[in-house]
Amino acid sequence: MSVSREQVERYTKYRLERLIGMTQPSAQSGVLARLRRGVGHHPGSQPWLWGELLSEMPQEMMNNSGEPSNAEMAVYTALTLFALHQQSKDIKSECMHCEGTTLGAACGSLVADENDRDRVARRFNAMATSANLRELSNHLRGIVQLLRAKDIGLDYSALAGELYVYSFKARRNDIRLKWGQDFYREIYNNIDKNKEDENNE
Repeated sequence: MSVSREQVERYTKYRLERLIGMTQPSAQSGVLARLRRGVGHHPGSQPWLWGELLSEMPQEMMNNSGEPSNAEMAVYTALTLFALHQQSKDIKSECMHCEGTTLGAACGSLVADENDRDRVARRFNAMATSANLRELSNHLRGIVQLLRAKDIGLDYSALAGELYVYSFKARRNDIRLKWGQDFYREIYNNIDKNKEDENNE
């Protein structure tokens, strides 16, 4: 990898902070709406998003071939999914970019009890076994909609870094394992907490 995961995460965090910190609500809403329209599409088909994606991006993260680099694709996917996650929510009081909440942990938070586990695990496993970043982004769209419905946030700069690493076949299983570890750790923590709450009632 000529570009580091940390570079991808730093740039994504910078773009998110600029978006979240916008002081004109109408302009902010316009950016979010444009980003949502980009979900699942090729970056080249969305010229109205090039400024949000490429403005101030380090040159080493860009491709010169006309195809998006792995870094560009990871940032694009994370930013457009964040906009989808943020839909119908106030970005100041209900910001869905939550630093420290990994994808695996966020998905684990969807499991409220034992009855939920198999249903959510099937969706999670289908996502985690995606053959490439394009297939993965399609699964992520559905998962983000579930997270939005439950008001569960996600660290989108960390997600961009994970997507970048996932795009390299040799490193894909590292990311899959981390997602699985965080997913099941969160499930066990939630189930234990719920049982404890029931016992204290």
